[in-house]
Amino acid sequence: MGLLTKIFSLLSLSLSLISITMYSTSADYTNLVYKGCADQKFPDPSEVYTQTLKALFDSLISQSQTNNFYKTTAGSGQSAITGLFQCRGDLSTKDCSNCVNKLPEMSNKVCGKTVAARVQLSGCYLRYEIEGFRTVSATEMLYKFCGSSQVSESGFVEKRETAFQSVESGVQNSGGFYAASYESLFVLGQCEGDLGSGDCGECVKSALQRAQVECENSISAQVYLQMCYISYRYYPNGVPNDAKTSSSSGSKQNTQKTVAIVVGGVAAVGFGLICISFARTAMKKSDIKFRRSDDY
Repeated sequence: MGLLTKIFSLLSLSLSLISITMYSTSADYTNLVYKGCADQKFPDPSEVYTQTLKALFDSLISQSQTNNFYKTTAGSGQSAITGLFQCRGDLSTKDCSNCVNKLPEMSNKVCGKTVAARVQLSGCYLRYEIEGFRTVSATEMLYKFCGSSQVSESGFVEKRETAFQSVESGVQNSGGFYAASYESLFVLGQCEGDLGSGDCGECVKSALQRAQVECENSISAQVYLQMCYISYRYYPNGVPNDAKTSSSSGSKQNTQKTVAIVVGGVAAVGFGLICISFARTAMKKSDIKFRRSDDY
């Protein structure tokens, strides 16, 4: 494993990865893909932050019954916590709600009462941060996976390029989610719900470029950036019918997609600097450390 250490001030934060090998279906969209947890716990002798976080989680769960994306702030002043959830664009409302209902428990289990966290499941994700955090850029890479097999078939690169172009334009014209099959490739892209059309296209373009450079001719890949993600898989014998999604309308018809995630991958999540007024009362100055796991 490789170790990357970056020096910032006021906060020490580490990211660890949990990833699994799976085939994603409508029944396992709550599997954990990766997590990012701040090192610091809430300075919470009166449990104000704990209560605020619970209120945030309750609000997100409630909104998941009618929305596939929701962002809000709970509390006020230094104890305010901003958070959001988003579901994969092809999940039904019921599956989205079921997925989001798993996130608070999962966050508490894998991160505890940390001042910032991100938890990505197969079908949805949650992130929150305490007031004063400065988030990383929209195109910061958080996690990637490259399939171990390389495609040697003539014309693969050209086919993938065409499929990628369709995703880049598709997310801008389909409300931030697009999935389609092109010849032997299944491709998918999604942006965070409040990202504008143009910025969404740029984010997905960046993710697609990362996949091309980092994964070369891998049979499959997933790239998660701060505000968007993409995935693709190549099927030598053609994309199976149950891996196809209605791509033009963003409708929730997809019931099964192959998603291969192996232990490892690359992650880098920066939650930034906590505000000075909070730092003065809550923590001493320290470095920010990131753990980065090498590819297998």
